[in-house]
Amino acid sequence: MTVAEQKINEEKLHQFLERVVNDLAASSGGVMVSLGHKLGLYQAMAGAGPLSSIELAHRANCAERYVREWLNSQAAGGYVIYHPSSNTYELTPEQAMVLAHEDSPVFMPPAWEVSASMWLDEEKTMHAFKTGTGVSWGDHHSRLFCGVAAFYRNGYRSSLVPQWLPALTGVEAKLQAGAKVADVGCGYGHSTLLMAKAYPRSRFWGFDYHAESIQAAQDQAQQQDLLAQVTFEVASAQGYPREGFDLICFFDCLHDLGDPVGAAKYAAQALAPGGTVMLVEPFAHDRVEDNLNPVGRLYYAGSTTICCAHSLSEAVGLALGAQAGERRLAQVFKEAGFTTFRQATETPFNLILEARL
Repeated sequence: MTVAEQKINEEKLHQFLERVVNDLAASSGGVMVSLGHKLGLYQAMAGAGPLSSIELAHRANCAERYVREWLNSQAAGGYVIYHPSSNTYELTPEQAMVLAHEDSPVFMPPAWEVSASMWLDEEKTMHAFKTGTGVSWGDHHSRLFCGVAAFYRNGYRSSLVPQWLPALTGVEAKLQAGAKVADVGCGYGHSTLLMAKAYPRSRFWGFDYHAESIQAAQDQAQQQDLLAQVTFEVASAQGYPREGFDLICFFDCLHDLGDPVGAAKYAAQALAPGGTVMLVEPFAHDRVEDNLNPVGRLYYAGSTTICCAHSLSEAVGLALGAQAGERRLAQVFKEAGFTTFRQATETPFNLILEARL
């Protein structure tokens, strides 16, 4: 049936077209956000009040004509405020928390590095779609690694020590007294180092199969003077030393594994008596229809190109996906022999789950 032969509801057509144009504008807006972050434009605006394009260009050491056009794109997207009477632009304190302050728990610009990597890896993803093969984490563009690490870092910084660990049964007391902790799939090591700083009597090991990420983690440990307390090693989720850990953590990585049940079984063997697994996963409800929202859309897209793709590159290739949900994750740990599995707490972006033998 041709378009001419179909009965088109013009109102629904224009509503949907408006949504697509908004998404297209948002896609271009992500490029503008990345430029604003890397060129220091947001930082130059933060706390400065209304600025002209000339003033901002001077502050950020950029060419005024580019800055003026960038500011107009930001104003059109609601990312800065435009004052027509003075022809100036302002970054509000709330906007600055999201766009300018790198220590803010809601700082977002690095997340667009992940989107950039998805575009750059498009050919690999298309091949995977056609063949059913996977794309290993290490085969993605390097912008993925720093983007994911930065996206999760500030959320971990604001919640891991003050909220998530105290929500686990008896874990905080062990950490304060001196515990052995494994961070499996540690990436750049932000989660490992945050825990190490908070609990100086405990000893921490970070494991990841990706050598480049482990090197970045070691560099961070050295810069923070934590090498005596933290060890980073290249190892898979079923290949790290089974040292009798009091706590084993999986931060936003279990669903990426080809064999998450095998990884959970291995963790069970690596735990000390009375030990705990902390599982941090992307926030998701158990039913697809309950995940049809902006956060679900974000995670389903990442899951398509990154999470499922990596799982399918490994043995078993279960491909849980980034929206597996608590019920499916509980089944994984039940199959692995754990008898207790519960949600400890949650955030808009994460589920924090506890598993015990």
